[in-house]
Amino acid sequence: MNTKPLHNPFEPLRAGPLARRGALRLLGGLAALPWFTSSLTEAAQKNPLWKTAVGLNGFESSSRKYGKTFPLWEILDFAERTGFDGVELVEGWPAGGYPQPTETERIRALRRLYDAYGLRVFSIQLGVAEAFAPDEAARKRWVEWFHARAEFAQKVGCACVGMWPGGGLRGQTLDEAIDRLAKSFHEAGKIAADHGLVAAFEIEPPFVFNKEEHLRRIHAQAGHPALKIIYDPSHFDLMNGSSGKPHEMLARVGVQNIGYVQLTDTDGTLRDGGTSKHLPCGDGHANIPESMRVLREGGFRGWIMIDEWEIPDPYDACVKGKQAIDLAAR
Repeated sequence: MNTKPLHNPFEPLRAGPLARRGALRLLGGLAALPWFTSSLTEAAQKNPLWKTAVGLNGFESSSRKYGKTFPLWEILDFAERTGFDGVELVEGWPAGGYPQPTETERIRALRRLYDAYGLRVFSIQLGVAEAFAPDEAARKRWVEWFHARAEFAQKVGCACVGMWPGGGLRGQTLDEAIDRLAKSFHEAGKIAADHGLVAAFEIEPPFVFNKEEHLRRIHAQAGHPALKIIYDPSHFDLMNGSSGKPHEMLARVGVQNIGYVQLTDTDGTLRDGGTSKHLPCGDGHANIPESMRVLREGGFRGWIMIDEWEIPDPYDACVKGKQAIDLAAR
C-alpha cells in the first residue's frame, strides 16, 4: 500500500493539465478501437450473476511503479461507462487514510462521491500483520482496530472487507503464527457478522503464509461463517504449481468458502521478485473460463473485482476482465 503522506482526500482533485491530457488520450485511444467500443456496449449491461468492481489498488500500483497519473474522477467515470457496479478502496490512495467511524461528514462525502457515479464501495483493503503478532496485547489492539475499520466499512456501504496477513514471524514458529492469526480472524469474523459484512483474506507468495495448506488451515481454525477466502487466480496458480489451472485449487478450497474474487490472469511467475505476476485476462496462461465455470456452477453469487496489480494499463485489464465475466455469465 502507498503509505506516503498525502493531502486531504476531500479536497478537490488537482491533476495538472498534462496529466489530464495524457489520461484522456489513453481513454480516447481505447475508445477508437472497435473491440473497445463493442466492449463498452456489452459491459454497460449489468451482470445477472455477479456484482463487478474495479480495484483502486491496480491504479495505485501502476501509478507508483510506472509513473503514470490516474485522476480518481477519470477512473470512476470509466467504471460507470463500462458497466461496473462498484470499487474496492485501498488505503492511502489517491489521498489519505480511511476516515474514522466517528467522522460522519467525511464518510458522507466519500459515499456521495461514489454515489454520483452509480458505484458502491463494496470493500476496503486492510493490512493485518498485527493479527498474528507474538505479543498478545498487540493482537488485542488489532482486534480493536479491526472493529473500527469494520464500523467504517459498514457506514460507507461495504459488503466486504479484505485482509492481507503480510509481515514476518518475529521470533515465533510458523505453527504459532497460524494459530494466533486464526484466533484473530475468528474475532474478525464475529465483528464482520455484527456489521453485516464478510471478512475475506488471501495469502501471497512473499508472505510467510504462502501454501495451500496454510490457507486452508487458517480458514478452518478460524472457524467462523463470516470469515471467507479471496480467490485470486494468480496466487492460486503459483500455489498450484504454476500449472495454469488455478481452478483446481479453487475446487479443493471450495467455492462455498470464497468471500469475493480478485480476478486476474498470470503467467505463473513472480513480478520483479515480488508477488504473483498479474496480467489482463487472456494475456496469461491461466484458464480463466474454467475458473468462472467453477465459480458459477459452485453457486458463487458475490462480488468480482478486477485486480490490476502492477499492470501497466489497468484500464485495459478492467475491460478484458469484464469481458471474461460477462462471457461466463452468458
